[in-house]
Amino acid sequence: MKIFGIGLLGGILPLAIFMMSSSNPTSPQSDTVFGESGNGYAHNASFNGLAEGLPVDNFVAASENSLNSVVHVTTKVVTTSFERDIFSEFFYGPGAGGREFKQYGAGSGSGVIISADGYIVTNNHVIEDANEIEVILNDNRKYTAEIVGTDPSTDLAVLKIKEKNLQAIPIGNSDNILVGEWVLAVGNPFNLTSTVTAGIVSAKARNINLLSDRSSANVVPIESFIQTDAAVNPGNSGGALVNTKGELVGINTAIASQTGSYSGYSFAIPVNLVKKVMNDLMDYGVVQRGFLGVQIADITQEIKEEKNLPDTKGVYIAKITENGGADKAGVKSGDVVLKVGNKEVNSVAALQEEVGKRRPGDKVSVTIRNSKGYEVVKEIVLRNRDGETKLVTKEEVEKNASLGATFRELTSKEKEELNISNGVKIKSLGAGKLKSLGLTEGMVITKINNEPVTSVEHLTNKLNNRNRGVLLEILTESGRKDYVGFGL
Repeated sequence: MKIFGIGLLGGILPLAIFMMSSSNPTSPQSDTVFGESGNGYAHNASFNGLAEGLPVDNFVAASENSLNSVVHVTTKVVTTSFERDIFSEFFYGPGAGGREFKQYGAGSGSGVIISADGYIVTNNHVIEDANEIEVILNDNRKYTAEIVGTDPSTDLAVLKIKEKNLQAIPIGNSDNILVGEWVLAVGNPFNLTSTVTAGIVSAKARNINLLSDRSSANVVPIESFIQTDAAVNPGNSGGALVNTKGELVGINTAIASQTGSYSGYSFAIPVNLVKKVMNDLMDYGVVQRGFLGVQIADITQEIKEEKNLPDTKGVYIAKITENGGADKAGVKSGDVVLKVGNKEVNSVAALQEEVGKRRPGDKVSVTIRNSKGYEVVKEIVLRNRDGETKLVTKEEVEKNASLGATFRELTSKEKEELNISNGVKIKSLGAGKLKSLGLTEGMVITKINNEPVTSVEHLTNKLNNRNRGVLLEILTESGRKDYVGFGL
């Protein structure tokens, strides 16, 4: 059994996560088969083997087209803890006499300019927990960046700087790239200025279980990486993978390594998925994610034999979500998905990528082979996690979110169990103040500055419109009361 480290290339805490090459055949995230890890020679051999006919002109033009569109991203992280003064609280009430303690850190990575007016795509892990973000262009101009939105499910984020007439990178089509095709990786490894390396596409629709290892219960990871042998290293995260035309075909995200540095494999998010995510974040501030309403698995030889399937093509449907899109379209457990639209899907990763490009309310033609062996086409309407087909507006997002967190109202049963009459629950946590303070999903906020929290909108209004100190009274999932203080 071979052990591989799957490392995020840059960010707050560059990761080196060890993983096993064999996986559970019934897992919905099971395509984790890799080649030999020690193939550093393969990359060199590929390069040397093209002494005749190497497309030097294409590499030069592609590099020139992309270098000025790739930026260096640096972050400052401030983690705040609050030490209560029990003596002062006894006389003066909750929060009195307490002191804040701050810990400081830093990180770095890369980003790609996607519009002339300052929008930049990077990895979510590059800017996660950041209090300050600085973007440095290839000509050394520096800007403070704001977070437009983040998507932990795909490890993407969109930033914005206040500048015009920037050189935006041309967007390519990741569906059209082929295994064996030359690509360039452009980024800022080891905090160097923009650096270009070359390699080939080694595989497509790779699922390496990276995001599932890092995701919370409320995040559904979507992994369908482009695998390349272009040399990437810490600091390349969020940088560009481009074809020989200089078009963006992916965002570099991870490497397979036991040391944290390049050792043969790197992975990029395909640009067709990136486009959908970045457009959602720019237009709505949140990703509009549609779901088929199924639990799926790759078809291994074991599943083929156990379920008496004719071959290993397609993706096996292990379970149907009640009242989901697939259920309403008449799809059954035991069916096999063969195509989404006109595109064949033969892995969980490929199916996730195709569905991930679409929004709730979109109607998708899905070719199914049913349990009787017949192929049928089902028209499935995608739904969001709440089972709805409508899109969420920016106004709705702002009402339900603040400081990187989203909230929901408590049910009567939850209030009764916690023995409280008011409060809201943290539904999800992304990059932002509340996560850096150590708050977690599932916690309940009952008071803000000793004022009872009566609704989600009440809390978000208070948080979004304050510019001084805040004291939150919270309940952990076990029901323990605590206080968190911080400045805005």
